[in-house]
Amino acid sequence: MAGETSGRQQSVLYPGLPEPSRPCGSEKQMKDFGGMLSLRLNGGVPAAQKFMTSIKLWSLAESLGGVESLVCHPASMTHGSIPVEIRTARGVDDGLIRLSVGIEDVDDLKADLDRALTT
Repeated sequence: MAGETSGRQQSVLYPGLPEPSRPCGSEKQMKDFGGMLSLRLNGGVPAAQKFMTSIKLWSLAESLGGVESLVCHPASMTHGSIPVEIRTARGVDDGLIRLSVGIEDVDDLKADLDRALTT
């Protein structure tokens, strides 16, 4: 799944991706890259809403610091009060989804993501 673009998925944002997908300089700032990543989905809010209602193992939450897998739609949650022009200029578009990978079985989480991205 990482790096590929198909269906509603437009891109994966993760500092541990191989070059040139990796954010500039991340390897100089980090020893390891952690369990936080973002997806940009084609289709804006409707695509994000469909994804959020399709995913089953991930909990919807604004705080992404627990041990369980969490999902957030920043445009309608953490950044919802920021005017759309400012939010978009900062990279928080309507199709952005943030994920925090928890301690659940990795194969279950992958299957859930794949299903949510293809339904």
